[in-house]
Amino acid sequence: MTAPIPVPAPVSSASPSAETSRTPQIPLLLAAVFLVYLGQMTLNPIIAPLSREVGLAEWQIGATISTAAIMVVLTSQFWGRRSQSWGRKPVLVASFTIATAAMALFGLVAWAGMSGVLTGILLFVLFVLLRGVCFGGAISAVAPTAQAYIADVTHDERLRVKGMAGIGAVQGIAMVGGAIVGGVLSAFGILTPLVAVPVLLLIGLVLVATRLRREPRHELIESPRRVSPLDRRVWPFLVAGFGMFTALGFIQVIIGFIVQDRLGLDAGSTGLVTGAVLLAAGVGMIAAQAVIVPRSGWMPATLLRVGSLVAVVGFAVLLIDAGPVPLFLSVLLIGLGLGIGTPGYTAGSTLLMHRDEQGGVAGLIGATNGLTFVIAPTAGTALYGVGPLLPVLVGLAVMALVAAFVLIHPRFRHLPPAPVE
Repeated sequence: MTAPIPVPAPVSSASPSAETSRTPQIPLLLAAVFLVYLGQMTLNPIIAPLSREVGLAEWQIGATISTAAIMVVLTSQFWGRRSQSWGRKPVLVASFTIATAAMALFGLVAWAGMSGVLTGILLFVLFVLLRGVCFGGAISAVAPTAQAYIADVTHDERLRVKGMAGIGAVQGIAMVGGAIVGGVLSAFGILTPLVAVPVLLLIGLVLVATRLRREPRHELIESPRRVSPLDRRVWPFLVAGFGMFTALGFIQVIIGFIVQDRLGLDAGSTGLVTGAVLLAAGVGMIAAQAVIVPRSGWMPATLLRVGSLVAVVGFAVLLIDAGPVPLFLSVLLIGLGLGIGTPGYTAGSTLLMHRDEQGGVAGLIGATNGLTFVIAPTAGTALYGVGPLLPVLVGLAVMALVAAFVLIHPRFRHLPPAPVE
């Protein structure tokens, strides 16, 4: 298990997609990722106060987020492989259509909950079905489709890392945009951001439906290969990514509660300040993936090592309850660290895969990310109810284990060169 892994035999030069002979549509795929995450992040500043306004307990909103994560786990490999067999356009059109409808209905349900028309178990079930099952299953298609496409049109290590960093960069920009949009709109009423989300998703639907090229049938892969999470080319990267996003999951959902309880704010102010806190995380992620990663020239192993250590410092600072300054600083450092580490995680294993495995590994990465949010949000909110510092301590411990793992495991010292295709 510790020996260097042989480089796969090169795929025939005739096998790569003809996209490489045309102008790749990477910016358009990144725009799709941006709009999906912008819609999702617009909800984050108001999800905690919204749950209290409609009468749901902390664990119920955690369970809703965990349900969405379960759907990501169950569907990411399917979508990733279908993006190679059906084509990117049909997959993204289906994804945006389902997501738009789900969030429009979710807004109506939230309004009914605040009005007292829906209460109790029925309200909770509708939250889970719409925000969890439908929205989670739909958006799980977008990132794997973009990752598989970038892997298909980039054929050396630096370009692959840069392309995967682009996905992370637009996610960071979406985090900033969502924090601004969600925070500012919440000042006009907590339901206002819920109106904006389906509008953003509808824009994405129109964009991919009208601008994205559909691949000719001969460019598709009829039977993309499934990639096992136990594949020795892949599993160390999955372990590192799982640990990073598990640590994040323990605190992401409770940030709104931390802001409200530490600073003593009402629901409207909580949405605004939580948006500002998430803005700090997004700034850190953008700085990492738009500036540090492309300019550093670091390869996947180095990115994982540096990023995990920076994130450890961020979690440690989050333990300090001393007003807004350490709170903002901690989230900034966590965003910076994860922004540096994530391209190493997403690009590393793809460099060892053949073209017909790229959809499978992209889906596997998406499923791993989703798996971290199956337990962590529910556990984080439950731990927060016991003691506000407990989820932060768990996140710190998990991130420290990731830092140790990527520093000592042989896989990150013996990464063979990418197969030339």
